[in-house]
Amino acid sequence: MTNRTGLRIRSEQGVHPEVRGACLEFAKWPRIEFEFPIRVPVYLKKSDQIKNTFTKELVSATFFAPYDKEQEPYIRIATGDYMKLVQEIGQDDALASILNSIAHELGHYYQWIDDEELEEESAEDTPDYIMDLYANTRDQP
Repeated sequence: MTNRTGLRIRSEQGVHPEVRGACLEFAKWPRIEFEFPIRVPVYLKKSDQIKNTFTKELVSATFFAPYDKEQEPYIRIATGDYMKLVQEIGQDDALASILNSIAHELGHYYQWIDDEELEEESAEDTPDYIMDLYANTRDQP
């Protein structure tokens, strides 16, 4: 099995600095609260949407689960609509929306780690659980 562990945030050039900062800050917390036995990088993308490599649909976030656990999975998060979201729902909720996407994809990560089928329905509970715990640690995203 791969020997790299942990959760890493990687930001594409052009990602809004507020988004990058909130995601970097957020990532510190699950590193303490949860185990990441196989490293999972989170790639912050500057586009409004990203293409799901399997379904070819445009989505806001994806999780890549390799068949071989020797390979590292990864998460991609579209952040290009951040300023639009700020205008529509405010800064805190816009950042929380992006962090919620990360938390949702972490649900798929744990499904993959546990050799479970990657299901949307069971992954829906994970972001609520993670975000509720995280919200107890701070006043703002």
